[in-house]
Amino acid sequence: MPSLLNTLSVPYPLADQHRHEPALRGAWQRVCESGSYILGREVEAFEKEYAAFLGGGRVVGVASGTDAIELMLRALNIGSGSKVVVPSFAPSAVASGVRRSGAEVVFADIDPHTFTLCPESLAALLRSPQGSGVDAALVVHLYGHPADWQGLRSVAVEHGIELLEDCAQAHGALWQGRMAGTLGRAAAFSFYPTKNLAALGDAGAVATQDAELAERLRLIREYGWGRRNVSDFAGVNSRLDELQAAVLRVKLGSLRDNVLQRRRLAAVYDASLSGCRMVVPPVVRGGCEHAYHQYVIRTKNREALLQHLQQAGIPAAVHYPVPLHRQRAFAGSHMPLSEAERAASEVISLPVHPYLSEEAPAEVGEVIERFDHACG
Repeated sequence: MPSLLNTLSVPYPLADQHRHEPALRGAWQRVCESGSYILGREVEAFEKEYAAFLGGGRVVGVASGTDAIELMLRALNIGSGSKVVVPSFAPSAVASGVRRSGAEVVFADIDPHTFTLCPESLAALLRSPQGSGVDAALVVHLYGHPADWQGLRSVAVEHGIELLEDCAQAHGALWQGRMAGTLGRAAAFSFYPTKNLAALGDAGAVATQDAELAERLRLIREYGWGRRNVSDFAGVNSRLDELQAAVLRVKLGSLRDNVLQRRRLAAVYDASLSGCRMVVPPVVRGGCEHAYHQYVIRTKNREALLQHLQQAGIPAAVHYPVPLHRQRAFAGSHMPLSEAERAASEVISLPVHPYLSEEAPAEVGEVIERFDHACG
């Protein structure tokens, strides 16, 4: 299947770099010749431009998405003595960022259709003894699908906890017409090279409508300096550097179109998989617009299907194979998390990025359809 292999041969980060290479070279030269390499004009400009993309508010650039979670919590005075709820089916970086803030991580289950934090599970946790001392829930818009914000907000208001967002995979996703990253008090973003908006290294940001919170974040990311070399409180070194900010400014201009292309590719996948009995395509909740950082299917025959796809030269992957509550770093007492465990045993990510040909998802669908018939 040469056409399929050719379209899948260049990984997304490299294809993205090639697409923007002339502009990126100009941006790098601009930074190198500026003589300003840390928290200069590029960072300031990117923060304003990304805030405008989100529809307003403030953005504070930091060194990574994991740092963004930690600093967001610290800026809200959520740390030692606090608990933060996260969905158990999520990247380990989410729980790591919470831990680094000093807070304790507690886990809730996911909605089985969208893989996002389940409001009913969150409510059950907060009513249980384990829910005592919870100050916030970190809502992960996993794979680019917005969580059930209305349901989660009702639970959060009832129990008096803060609702925060992890948007590391949700650049360009919409809930009820609002951008992911503008729904809660604050939101953490990652710009890791595989993200929908991708730097050429680690980079992250926190978005918020709260001007005072944004200012506190700016102090925390640079040693707690109120003025240079004078710390008002203990901060860290987590600064988005000028080179990465310049890269992000270049790529931000094509983010909307790239997310639209991801949705078009997802629609082709949906159509090509509609007749398969052994595969469940992703579901999009009404009122939501998926950003398709990943196109994730479910099957009870995962290992066999993975082998079938790999033999056909299709770079499928598993995000994520072990739920957080089953990982040694985060293991402890927890409520039943059956949906997280089931998802971890069934999910497969199929290739999706804006430089994939529109024929490729249909061809991948044909490969899966042959597997479906063979198993039927």
